Amino acid sequence: MTGVDRAGSGGSDVGVGVVGGVRAGSDSLAASASVAKPPGPLLLGVRHHGPGSARAVRAALAAARPRAVLIEGPPEADGLIPLAADEAMRPPVALLAHAVDEPGRSAFWPLAEFSPEWVAIRWAVEHRVPARFIDLPATHTLAWGKDAESAPADKQADDPAEERAHGNGAGADVRVDPLAVLADAAGYDDPERWWEDVVEHRGVADGDAFAPFLGLEEAMGALREVYGTGGHERDLVREAYMRLQVRAAQREFGDEVAVVCGAWHVPALRQKSTVAADKALLKGLPRVKADMTWVPWTYRRLARASGYGAGIDSPGWYGHLFGAPDRPVERWMTKVAGLLRDEDRLVSSAHVIEAVRLAETLAAMRGRPLPGLSETTDAVRAVMCEGSDVPLALVHDRLVVGDVLGEVPRSAPAVPLQRDLDRIQRRLRLRPEALERELELDLRKENDAERSRLLHRLRLLGVRWGEPVVSRGSTGTFRETWRLRWEPELSVRVAEAGVWGTTVFAAATAKAEADAVGAQGLADVTALAERCLLAELPDALPVVMRVLADRAALDADVGHLAQALPALVRSLRYGDVRGTDTGALTEVAAGLAERIFVGLPPACAALDADAAEEMRRHVDAVHGAVGLLGDAVAAGRGAQGEDAESGRGAGGEEAASGRSARGEEAASGLAAQGPGGSPALGHRALRDRWRAVLRVLSVRDSVPGVVRGRAVRLLLDDGELTQDEAARLMGLALSPGTPPGDAAAWIEGFVGGGSGGGMLLVHDERLLGLVDAWLTGVSAEAFTDVLPLLRRTFSAYGPGVRRTLGELVRRGPGKRARTQVGGSGIPGFAAELDVERADAVLPVVRLLLGIERAEEDVEDGLADNGLVGVTG
Repeated sequence: MTGVDRAGSGGSDVGVGVVGGVRAGSDSLAASASVAKPPGPLLLGVRHHGPGSARAVRAALAAARPRAVLIEGPPEADGLIPLAADEAMRPPVALLAHAVDEPGRSAFWPLAEFSPEWVAIRWAVEHRVPARFIDLPATHTLAWGKDAESAPADKQADDPAEERAHGNGAGADVRVDPLAVLADAAGYDDPERWWEDVVEHRGVADGDAFAPFLGLEEAMGALREVYGTGGHERDLVREAYMRLQVRAAQREFGDEVAVVCGAWHVPALRQKSTVAADKALLKGLPRVKADMTWVPWTYRRLARASGYGAGIDSPGWYGHLFGAPDRPVERWMTKVAGLLRDEDRLVSSAHVIEAVRLAETLAAMRGRPLPGLSETTDAVRAVMCEGSDVPLALVHDRLVVGDVLGEVPRSAPAVPLQRDLDRIQRRLRLRPEALERELELDLRKENDAERSRLLHRLRLLGVRWGEPVVSRGSTGTFRETWRLRWEPELSVRVAEAGVWGTTVFAAATAKAEADAVGAQGLADVTALAERCLLAELPDALPVVMRVLADRAALDADVGHLAQALPALVRSLRYGDVRGTDTGALTEVAAGLAERIFVGLPPACAALDADAAEEMRRHVDAVHGAVGLLGDAVAAGRGAQGEDAESGRGAGGEEAASGRSARGEEAASGLAAQGPGGSPALGHRALRDRWRAVLRVLSVRDSVPGVVRGRAVRLLLDDGELTQDEAARLMGLALSPGTPPGDAAAWIEGFVGGGSGGGMLLVHDERLLGLVDAWLTGVSAEAFTDVLPLLRRTFSAYGPGVRRTLGELVRRGPGKRARTQVGGSGIPGFAAELDVERADAVLPVVRLLLGIERAEEDVEDGLADNGLVGVTG
């Protein structure tokens, strides 16, 4: 996607100042007490998104009262100008242009309340004066963007603002920033600070409405005499088109025409040029068919760092300067204090008073007419934040940049998919917001379940309005947590997704079916099946399941099957809360599991270290999946039996027959997956079959040590191995005949990672003794080789576990320490239970388990906690 904030502005148009023989400070701006309107069209050169320029434009238009207003922007948006008068239109907003055949090719022209162009539009609408855009049409701008994308990657800028700053095509190696040049001429090292001093802190006196623009025109003319186009080669074409539009307006309205454009273009619009010469520059331009509309914008996207830079670092601050009727510093400090109070920081009115005084003192010391953003920031840091940059970062994020999200009226043009999305958002009371927030959903509630389906469907379409995060309050499958933030470019994503359908449901269904057919690997298809279940797309699921069955039957790679199974099994849980039929999915998953059982032992032979580690992760994933799958198989068959007996109730026969048809269609390709042509394994049979595979892996010498160790550990955790058997297998693995590298890998598989292996060693000192004896017997040469592996294994343990293991090793595993009267024994490792210390933690344990409250309820006859035999 190509982002253009103010096409051709260079992020550097300014509103005042003179260079090249004229002073660039504030003195030159006040040189004339009263300036008459110059002959010809009124050219108002501005800095885009500059509140000072916006105030000056408003004053100049009020003084000149032109018959027509021409504005820098795409002419295709002329029909959208009347919408600016709609009460539902609230800036910041942006004009969005996108190619009809390729919606992802787009360009933006953002407008804030303090943008001079927006002020000009509003003035024209309020005074019923014709307003027109005169920049190069978007049909050419988008085609130019296509040409730029075909250029070498190292010649393209990541940020549109950077693209304008660093060049665009041949002859653009060095680009001029007029704002920086003027600031340097005035003796400033910071262009933004210079801009504040000479524009934002300067009002417009009566009778002086045109003076800033005349001084600016002279300054820009001097700069262009020295620098020419300044590296903005394409501006020649744009300015030729603008001159043609200005001439057309003059023929219709005479010289009573006002032109609001970037200050850099004013000298070019003033210069004499023939119509034939201008048309020659426009001949042969590339073009694409384009559509335009208004879309909401955010202050964050107006900031340079956001990726759609518009030449300002502090849109929230500029918005405050434009909107404050008086005393801007005092009002700003009051906003900051309110924000910090909302965050539970102690900020009083005295802090506000002292911060204002400090900001004014700093401005006087620095020779500035009024406190600017740097002075107010320094004052806030010193007085309200007590020198800390942590709360100051919050002030910068919430106020200096801001999180304002604009709104556009419903009557604005939009693709059908966008209108359907707007309708669903209103019905579900899920309003887009620029501020990031978390949304907790309880899927047992219908409204929350619909919200979840909407967010999942949008993710399928590439509209990432929300990102799922881990729930903090509950781990149940009935709860979801989303992190939401609406970004302006999501409007482009919606337009792109419009090719799949006119409604969110239809578009998501079509997109899922297309993704299934075009998926590269089996894991991609299983992930898509999971997303279809989450998004509740019953029409797409049969297609996805058919593709899944075909891919599973043809894929012989055990690693691919192991990657696919967990996502498939996770999907089986959704039938509980979402009411989704997962019968066909269960059959596919059971078939995959059987094929993994058969192919896993041969696939584990002759693996190098990296492949062995990857296979260990597959074993862990399959182990967890088999447990869930066994439960799902049992639950599914139980449900089928109940359905057969109950007849499924009213209307259930049709739904059951539909699900049966989909299940048969999805499972039709699975006959070759299991023994006897059927993958149907029972709840117990699945787990028993998997445990038999683990036993084979645990004793086969050709299997890498890390996999053998993990197999032993999983069997031990499931109760299929006794402690004695596990100790015997560990002793064999750590025997002197085993190469040190293989033994270390076995240890990593058995007790490595975050699987609780450290606590296993703490509580079973026989295993710890075996590890200790093996480690002390490793030769010095081999120890260097196995040390990195052991370090990785034990570094994953928590500090408490490592400390306890150190204490055990220091006194010698297997030897009970004797507690001495003098207290020299090791705390926590006495021969007998320390009753006094155990009693100290009982209240906490009771509180965590809720035992005390439950016992009180039992005594009152209110409840039975079911904890028979539990006493205090």
